Amino acid sequence: MGGLSAFMAQNAKKVENIKLAVSDRFVDEDGKPMKWEVRCLSSDENDALQRDCTYQVPIPGKRNQYRQAFDNNLYGRKLAAACTVFPNLNDAELQDSYHVKCAEDLIIKILSVPGEYASYLDKIMEFCGFDRSLRDQVDEAKN
Repeated sequence: MGGLSAFMAQNAKKVENIKLAVSDRFVDEDGKPMKWEVRCLSSDENDALQRDCTYQVPIPGKRNQYRQAFDNNLYGRKLAAACTVFPNLNDAELQDSYHVKCAEDLIIKILSVPGEYASYLDKIMEFCGFDRSLRDQVDEAKN
């Protein structure tokens, strides 16, 4: 398969979900850490998350002028929540058990140990391809 046909939608490889142990605080009947299922977002979904986390801030001393600001923490929570397939972070019963009303608040309540959440977010970022710069990809293609 050569030329443009390799880029046709039907020929693109699908990104399969992965399963990983996120915390040893949540175990199954055998005492083994529960596996979480994670999916990769599409570029469109990621763009929507970024728009949700971007807001306008007034420029002091400049009437009716604004600059854009980005909430990295909110983006991380929204990304983690959107990529998590299991456990279902939109489950009302699960949210009620942690006294929250949305998936992005639930993710930081479930992974309440800061290292757990940071590690999970790192794994998601890596899985979604944010860990590789364009320079890394160019160098890899050269080899």
